[in-house]
Amino acid sequence: MKRTFNIAILLVLTLSFFSVAPTEYGKYSTKVAIVKFKTEVIDYGTITQHSDGTRLFLFTNTGDEPLLITKVKTSCGCTVPSYSKAPIQPGETGELSIKYDTKRLGAFIKTITVTSNSEGGNKILKIKGKIVAAK
Repeated sequence: MKRTFNIAILLVLTLSFFSVAPTEYGKYSTKVAIVKFKTEVIDYGTITQHSDGTRLFLFTNTGDEPLLITKVKTSCGCTVPSYSKAPIQPGETGELSIKYDTKRLGAFIKTITVTSNSEGGNKILKIKGKIVAAK
């Protein structure tokens, strides 16, 4: 009985520790950043070797908290991301620049993982296309 009581107390304390704390005037905060990308896949199409491999992913913070991108990881070293470290305010737009090394011939599909404070966690973006030899 004593053990059950101790477990119940521990459970109540744990749940109260992880619960949402009320903000001003007893209201609960539900503000979040929401990132909406214009497109989640960029298709390079067929391009020639050594051509410009830079493309932009455009996005908007449609939430009501500032959006902070903390990390952008690519699936290989041939894809280099560039983005602003400054917070994107609600309603504002931003861009994620991706530069793919176009010296390799053939088809490609690469993924870009965007880590931020956005609702839903990580976002997976993709680039794809085919590189042919210059004539």
